[in-house]
This record gives sequence, structure tokens and C-alpha cells, in this order.
Amino acid sequence: MKILKHVMNNFSIRATWNWHIQDPASQRLTWNKPPKSVLVIKKIRDASLLQPFKELCVYLTEENNMIVYVEKKVLEDPAIANDDNFGPVKKKFCTFREDYDDISNQIDFIICLGGDGTLLYASSLFQGSVPPVMAFHLGSLGFLTPFNFENFQSQVTQVIEGNAALVLRSRLKVKVVKEHREKMTVQNGIEENGVVPTNIEKEGGKQIMQYQVLNEVVVDRGPSSYLSNVDVFLDGHLITTVQGDGVIVSTPTGSTAYAAAAGASMIHPNVPAIMITPICPHSLSFRPIVVPAGVELKIMLSPDARNTAWVSFDGRKRQEICHGDSISITTSCYPLPSICFRDPVSDWFESLAECLHWNVRKKQNNFAVEEEEF
Repeated sequence: MKILKHVMNNFSIRATWNWHIQDPASQRLTWNKPPKSVLVIKKIRDASLLQPFKELCVYLTEENNMIVYVEKKVLEDPAIANDDNFGPVKKKFCTFREDYDDISNQIDFIICLGGDGTLLYASSLFQGSVPPVMAFHLGSLGFLTPFNFENFQSQVTQVIEGNAALVLRSRLKVKVVKEHREKMTVQNGIEENGVVPTNIEKEGGKQIMQYQVLNEVVVDRGPSSYLSNVDVFLDGHLITTVQGDGVIVSTPTGSTAYAAAAGASMIHPNVPAIMITPICPHSLSFRPIVVPAGVELKIMLSPDARNTAWVSFDGRKRQEICHGDSISITTSCYPLPSICFRDPVSDWFESLAECLHWNVRKKQNNFAVEEEEF
């Protein structure tokens, strides 16, 4: 039996391996020193989260004497800005702005209040190592948010004490390379607001953007009425051409999101894999496939494609892909440590049952036993 210790910033993960096969329940959160700072992410424009947000922040600052980081736009909500009773707590906050301030080395763990989107947003804030994430189910679906808020004090205390199981959710490292053009903008991104994104580089006249993706990379036909026509390469070899509405490249975590809606299998997040799922392919034989986590995928427009394609990353940063552009995808070396309510296996199957009603069916009646005649 081998013991593996994986260290990230102020916390470490202990995993027990038996015959090189990992037991998912063996991953535990262990602090190297007591956590002092926490990032609280709240779903924007949701009045139902105001009271839980205030109660949590009061508990963290006054009961645990922690440094609380909050995004600046959260505090601009009139219900928070105009609350005089909350003023003394608000003054203790450290604030930041997305794409402006780097807080990656200042956070010990993260608490999300909302739905699955808050966890995806937390992932996007950390392009390197990600602190452990504790997600409370205060949204609509809640597949990735196992904690209920009713007993948040005891649950947060357990995390602070290091008494929690973890699931390491793999992410995708994505590199988008674009040919130089006269006018290049990132749709729904930052450039359209006049600010140059921090993840853009220039090399040899080409524009290079990098992203860390938790759920999926989606390449689709966008507003065009034509089929998308994109080539998919695996470790430099052309494996197929997608002719249809598009293709989804997802992590096991993303297998229960868009990929599931497109007909893919659902994969436990502890399985090291990348999924390739076509979207409405114009082929009766194009089935979703699963490839090893270590491969490198590249997606480009086919030379004879009639139109451009569009790509998005966890539903954000949507942009156009033209001839000569490429999207390279592989498994990131920076997973997202998600704190479990019970353990990785129990939480996952409970989410399948509660959120997706997996295999729900009225049970078949058994045969009636007839009494023998004497």
C-alpha cells in the first residue's frame, strides 16, 4: 500500500492507494496551518441570498475572526450597500474585481452561495492552483453544491478544523491560438469593455488565450444555418471531422451538464478522462467517446468548412473561430478540490437521484403466490 501526499498552498490532500487504484473516499482535507482567509462568492441579483450571505459573513468575521474576501460588485447591491446594521461587518471585507485583481495566493478556501454556476465562476477566478471549495445549495439545480445552509455554522466549523472529505474535480487546460486580423475582439468578454484581458499573449503575430475549464469546452455553429465542419485531432492525429451542430469536450464533472443533454454517459469525477460528445451530428454512427486524461486534443475548422465556428468555456468568454485558428485542450494539472458533504461516491449518487432523477421508475409488481390446493 502506498501513501500519496499532495500539497497545495495552505492545505494538503492525503490519498491512500491500494495496488495503484485510488479509493475516492480516502481523499481528505488537511490544513498545514489554520486557515485565516476565505473567499465568499454569492450569486448576483438574487434577493433570496441576501440574508444567508449576511449571516455567513457575520459568523466568519465575528465568530472565527477570519479575513473575508468579497467581489466588489456584490457589495454594490443596494440591499447590502444601504444596510446600516451590516456596515461594521462590511468594513472588514477585502474586495476585488474580476480580471483586475489577483487574489490567487491570498485565499485559503472558498464558500459559494448559489447554484452550480457559482462553482464554475469560482473556478474561473483561479487559473492556477485552486483553494478548496465549499458549495451551499441555494440555487435551482445544485448538482455540484452538496451542502444545505440550515446548519452552516457546524459545517463551516468542520471545514475550518480540517474534518472533511474532498473530491478532486479535474479541469481542462485550453489554449486558443488565433491568426492576426485587423480587428480581433472577444465576444461577451473583457476587450469589448476597453480592458485588455490578462490571459492574452501575442506570439509570432498570433493571439494566444488560455483558460482553465471545469465543465466543458463547446464548439458550435453559432448563428450560421450551415452545419459546423470541424476537424478533431488527438495527439497530432486526425481522428474525425464533426459535421453537425458542434462538439462538446468535457471533464467528468461536465459529463452531467451539457454533455448529458447531448447523450453522453455520466462519469464520476474521480475517473481520469476527457469526453468528446457531438451535438446533433449528421451521422447515425457518431457516438460519444471517452479518451484518457493525458491526451492533447486540437480542434480546427476543416479547410472546406462553409462558415466559422464559435467556442465558449463553461458558458463564458464566447468567441468566433475562423480558418487558421486552433483550440488545444488537455487535462489541467490544477484540479478543483471540492469539499464533500459525506464522501465523493455518496454525494455523486445522491445528486444523480435528487437532481436528475436517475433511473426513477415505478417498480414492477411481483407475481402473486397461489396457494396450493390440498
